[in-house]
Amino acid sequence: MENLKLFTGRHSEYLGIKIASELGIQMGQREIKTFSDGEIWMKYSENIRGCDVFIVQSTNSPAENLLELLIMIDSARRASASRVNAVIPYFGYARQDRKDQPRVSITSKLIANLLEKAGADRIITMDLHAAQLQGFFDIPVDHLYASRIFMKEFVDLNIENLAVVSPDVGGIKMARAYAKRLQADLVVIDKRRPAQNVAEVMNIIGEVNGKNVLIVDDLIDTGGTFVNSVNVLREKGARDIYGVCTHPILSGHATEKIEQSPLKKLFVSDTVELHHLSPKIEIKSVSKLFAEAIKRTNENESISSLFDTI
Repeated sequence: MENLKLFTGRHSEYLGIKIASELGIQMGQREIKTFSDGEIWMKYSENIRGCDVFIVQSTNSPAENLLELLIMIDSARRASASRVNAVIPYFGYARQDRKDQPRVSITSKLIANLLEKAGADRIITMDLHAAQLQGFFDIPVDHLYASRIFMKEFVDLNIENLAVVSPDVGGIKMARAYAKRLQADLVVIDKRRPAQNVAEVMNIIGEVNGKNVLIVDDLIDTGGTFVNSVNVLREKGARDIYGVCTHPILSGHATEKIEQSPLKKLFVSDTVELHHLSPKIEIKSVSKLFAEAIKRTNENESISSLFDTI
């Protein structure tokens, strides 16, 4: 690996350390401070001139995590790095990807513009909330899939009489991929959102009575939609209910809601660090997948094989 330098923001340091270990390299040294008024200051503590720099940072709230990433990109560009790659395990603000109401911002496009303007040459991310976000960028975007990690888990479990459930219409493509690989039925939950972070289950399209169920989603925020889906599926006769979620935001009382639900097990990745653990939540690391993507990018090799689910 030639001239590869790996750095991480403060928010994703836990994942950056794992990725560095998978690559067999030392984490790059940097200083980041926050002044008393909240202003962020950072400096690379080693020479990165002419280096292929990879910066790992998820951009979920607070907004300082995004700002810190932008500052790190700008600093690397001004330090004459040959290429600056933003590795964003969880791409925040991706839910606002269209103008679905009057006078609202398309925030995901704004974030794409900010990353490019800061000086990013490439984006490596995972399970965007809407895949079309790749088109918001004028620089290369490598979109990895956590299903490569989760799918193996459920193949090994070999659950009989399984139905894969998409909690909304937007997640059908992801759920269909799981259903095809696991040779399971596909079920879709029809819901509507009367307000932000509020969802009401309307109809279940498909049969779940007497079946074991796997709910597949890209992220869980407040847990309301997910737990409502679990409860309705149980009412409809589902037996063991499992869940898969790439980005466990789990804000507010989401963890408590999941613990109190009839869910058997929720598998999540470590794109976001969990501070409230639960016996019902099992974490699968995506560090090896990101490490392989970084290695191949540095060596100018194809990473298309990493897009396969298993």
